[in-house]
Amino acid sequence: MQLTDLTAVQLLDGYRKGEFSPVEATEQTLERARRIQPEVNAFVRFTEEDALARARESAERWRRGAPTGLLDGVPVTVKDILLLRGHPTLRGSKTVSEQGRWEEDAPSVARLREHGAVFLGKTTTPEFGWKGVTDSPLTGVTRNPYDPARTAGGSSGGSAAAVALGAGPLSLGTDGGGSIRIPAAFCGIFGLKPTYGRVPLYPASPFGTLSHVGPMTRDAADAALLLDVIAAPDARDWSALAPPPQSFTAGLEQGVRGLRVAYSPSLGGQVAVRPAVAAAVRRAVAHLADLGAYVEETDPDFSDPVDAFHTLWFSGAARLTQGFSPHRRQLLDPGLREICAQGARSSALDYLAAVDVRMDLGRRMGRFHERYDLLVTPTLPITAFEAGEEVPQRSGFRRWTGWTPFTYPFNLTQQPAATVPVGTDGDGLPVGMQIVAARHRDDLVLRASHALCEAGLTLSGS
Repeated sequence: MQLTDLTAVQLLDGYRKGEFSPVEATEQTLERARRIQPEVNAFVRFTEEDALARARESAERWRRGAPTGLLDGVPVTVKDILLLRGHPTLRGSKTVSEQGRWEEDAPSVARLREHGAVFLGKTTTPEFGWKGVTDSPLTGVTRNPYDPARTAGGSSGGSAAAVALGAGPLSLGTDGGGSIRIPAAFCGIFGLKPTYGRVPLYPASPFGTLSHVGPMTRDAADAALLLDVIAAPDARDWSALAPPPQSFTAGLEQGVRGLRVAYSPSLGGQVAVRPAVAAAVRRAVAHLADLGAYVEETDPDFSDPVDAFHTLWFSGAARLTQGFSPHRRQLLDPGLREICAQGARSSALDYLAAVDVRMDLGRRMGRFHERYDLLVTPTLPITAFEAGEEVPQRSGFRRWTGWTPFTYPFNLTQQPAATVPVGTDGDGLPVGMQIVAARHRDDLVLRASHALCEAGLTLSGS
């Protein structure tokens, strides 16, 4: 049995039945991770010694019939934006020193540790998670599991590639403009950006309240299980929400029957979607209707908020690097240097005007969800393009936001949004469908996603 092919739910069931142990699962997963690393470059570093020690401790607990927490012995990976105690967090940057004691876990990592998870290593990110693909001056280019000549997406590209290739069924990603959903869609896995504050974040993101922490998994059931663990308040995050009223796994089986689903294929004609992507998403939407959802083709009432997003995003980057010396600034990704310079030119009034756009967008989506439980769109209008590029060649786009128009609006509104794999294009590259709900309705996103996963609507597109 290849334990690397199992979900977290299946691993836990096997541990419970004594069919295999956390040590076996960890050894196989580490071997898989090292095997894929030369081709896809998903990892910054492995934490093999710690992983095996934690796996042995977990195996002993399972032997005694006394597992700790919900993920005891499950191999996980952590994006190298989030702190992992005892190991450097370099954030894809040559400007961050490895020196230091590294004594603290990020809140989500701390919850995983409490629940017995086994940390395999840190996954790659572009510098400070600034763009929608994963390459950096520090770690080079992360590649797509389906075609290494293409990008894995970003900024959680290492996590997406690792999960897709069996190097751990669970990973923690971050999402400030699509950084969970973009690589999950490109790599054919499930990714959830929860409601802002549902998963505490510390240290605070330089991009402020745009940035979310969330699960990257093979399916919605694993994501719900992981969210149950990491959706706990932490005193270090003043904006963290109260504990959820119930387990996210509890309502998964309720399905979509009776839910009101708005299907927007192109945000009112604002987005040019490739035919193969549009066709795969349309088939998935038809599947939701077959499962009992009330589907209506309609569009939310907003125009592209990209200028406001750029003001907030670029200003955050500028603030992050404000104190850098000229030498340190020269170590940055050239594209990051460009947006820092642009952000530094924004005034306080520019920033507040962007906040006004954000608040109005949130109001519009709040009213929209009075009529519809869910909004469904393509996750991206394209499939994975050339590795090492911020934008597709000959696309005419200047920045990564040019090809991610479906993702960043819902960071502005702080809504839960997931991507579900729904097929492939003519080149065999994965296509994702985005499912969005009103703030605090992560349960609905997970229910709909789970219904599609259970119906077998995966990369086969059947």
